[in-house]
Amino acid sequence: MDAADILVLQASYSNPVHAEALGLLLNHYAQDAMGGGHELPADRLLQLPDELAKRPHAFSVLAFVNGEPAGLINCFEGFSTFACRPLVNVHDVVVMDKFRGLGLSQKMLQKVEEIARQRGCCKITLEVLEGNEVAQASYRKFGFDDSIFDPAYGRMLFWSKAL
Repeated sequence: MDAADILVLQASYSNPVHAEALGLLLNHYAQDAMGGGHELPADRLLQLPDELAKRPHAFSVLAFVNGEPAGLINCFEGFSTFACRPLVNVHDVVVMDKFRGLGLSQKMLQKVEEIARQRGCCKITLEVLEGNEVAQASYRKFGFDDSIFDPAYGRMLFWSKAL
C-alpha cells in the first residue's frame, strides 16, 4: 500500500467517525488474548469517547487505512516527580489483524511522541505483556527498553488491584 493510503491523527472524541473507530478498535483489542479475550459491553464502548473527553490529560491516536479504522493508541498524561515534568503513559495499543505488517504501530507511536514533545513531557512509558514478543520488538524498534535502575534490583514490574 502507498503511504497515501494511511492516515494517522489525534482523535477528536466529539467526532462521530473517531468515536466509532475508538470503540471498534478497543473492542478488537479486548477480544484478543493479549487484551483479556473478552468483548467489552456495548454501552461502555458508547460511553468511552465522552468519558475520555472529560479527562484533559487523555488523548488517543488513530490510524486509518483506506478510510477503515486500523489502529489505536490510548494515552494518559502523568507526572514524573524525579524530572518535575509531565510524562505520557501509553495505555492501549491495537492494530487490527488485517492491517498488521504495515508499520502502523511505529507511525502511531511517532504521533504519540510528537504530542508528548508538544506537552513538554520528559518520557513515554508503557506496559507490555512478557509473552508478547511482537509488541516488545515493535517497542524496542521505536526506542523503548526495559526499565532497570540498578540490575541488583531487577526490572520494574507493573502491578494492579481491581476495585
